[in-house]
Amino acid sequence: MFGFMGVLVLLVAFLLFSSIKVLPEYQRGVVLTLGRYTGTKGPGLILLVPVVQRMLRVDLRIMVMDVPPQDVISRDNVSVRVNAVVYFRVVEPDKAVLQVSDFYQATSQLAQTRLRSVLGQHELDEILSQRESINQTLQGILDEATDPWGIKVANVEIKDVDLNDTMVRAIARQAEAERERRAKVIHADGEMQASEKLRDAAQMLSQQPQALQLRYLQTLADMSSNGKSSTIVFPLPLDLIKPLMEALPQKLGGTRPD
Repeated sequence: MFGFMGVLVLLVAFLLFSSIKVLPEYQRGVVLTLGRYTGTKGPGLILLVPVVQRMLRVDLRIMVMDVPPQDVISRDNVSVRVNAVVYFRVVEPDKAVLQVSDFYQATSQLAQTRLRSVLGQHELDEILSQRESINQTLQGILDEATDPWGIKVANVEIKDVDLNDTMVRAIARQAEAERERRAKVIHADGEMQASEKLRDAAQMLSQQPQALQLRYLQTLADMSSNGKSSTIVFPLPLDLIKPLMEALPQKLGGTRPD
């Protein structure tokens, strides 16, 4: 008799213990009564009817999911391997339990297929240089697709874009050719600007013969002041010194030599 009562007491204690649940702040409990959804509870102390009710815990914190490397063919037919990371959280626990059997696995598979699909619409240069835009596109697509499951995709980040050695060498050659092209363009622009400045200087000197004489003498002075003993012979055209010879008598007395 006492043995039976002891077993009964233990059974009752076990049922009472199993009917008490405590949920932390970051969890919610989806309660099923005889298999039917009857509400979402938590956080705190939760009382369940033993045998009749069952509770499934759902974590509401942001989850970090690594998307395995995917082989992608870009729009310009270049093969690359790309992996990514997805940040998401459950915002509606009832949908995450009732609408999909495993929301984490479903989100992972969806992220893999959408990653291949979106990157296949871009060329290699766009994948390498426009990651922020591609990340936003992926985030929007995944967020819309997982909304019926009660999931909010907060962010998607492409981590690595791996190229084979042949493509790496081809990109390096392309970058080198682009740098050479820019250098030649810059050099040509410099030559053009220098020629324009020389043309303007020539026009100004042609309007003032005295300025041309001074420029000629300054050039001689610069060549003779290089610190080396050398002899430089220049022909002196008379038309260069003629304006000076004509101006000198005017300054001395206003008479011109015969």
